[in-house]
Amino acid sequence: MKLYHAVGTCSLSPHIVAREAGIPLDLERVDIRQTPHRTETGADFTTLHANGYVPALLLDDGSLLTEGTAIVQYLADLKPGSGLAPPAGTPARYRLQSWLNFIATELHKMYSPWLFHPEYGAQAQEVARGKIAERLAYIDRHLAASGPFLLGETFTAADAYLFAIASWSPFAKVDLSPFPHLRDFLDRVGARPAVREAMRAEGMQIAA
Repeated sequence: MKLYHAVGTCSLSPHIVAREAGIPLDLERVDIRQTPHRTETGADFTTLHANGYVPALLLDDGSLLTEGTAIVQYLADLKPGSGLAPPAGTPARYRLQSWLNFIATELHKMYSPWLFHPEYGAQAQEVARGKIAERLAYIDRHLAASGPFLLGETFTAADAYLFAIASWSPFAKVDLSPFPHLRDFLDRVGARPAVREAMRAEGMQIAA
C-alpha cells in the first residue's frame, strides 16, 4: 500500500496508525503548495485523486481510499489486535467514530482553512481561534475526567488524529496554556516511539 501525504498535514494521522499497527506503507509526498499538486515523482496528483488533497491510500488492488477518518479505521481494522479501533458494532467503536467526526468537523475545519490563509483576514482568524478554544476546552475536560486518551486507557486512531490537528496550534497561534490535560496528552502521544518514527520519516521536527 502507498500513502500519499504532505508534511505538516492531517495525513500524519494514518501514518501514525500504520506504524503503531506495524503495517508497512510506501510513502509518496505530495507538494500541496503548487497547482496542480504534484507528487515527489512529478505526477499530477489530481489524475489520481480528483479532489487533490491528502491523505489518500492506494490499496494493493489498485483502488484508492480517501478521507482520513476512513483511512485510519481501515488500517486499524487490518490489525485488530493493535487496539487502535474497537471491534465494529460495539459501543466503543461508535465512540471512536464520534471522536473522529468531532475532530474532523469541529477542529480540523476550524484550523484549516481559516488559520492558514491570511487572506481571510484577522477578524475571521480571531473568530476561528475563539471557536477552537471552546472545542479544546471540551476535550481538555474530557481528558481530565476520562483520559489519558480519548477512549480511556487505550491509544486509538482518534488520538492519532487529535495529535495531528492539535499540533498545528503553535503555527496557527492557538494558545494551549489554558488546557493542561491536552498539553499533557500532546506530550504523551508525541513521546510514543511509533509517533516519533512517523514524524522522523516525514522530516518533521521532534521534541527532545
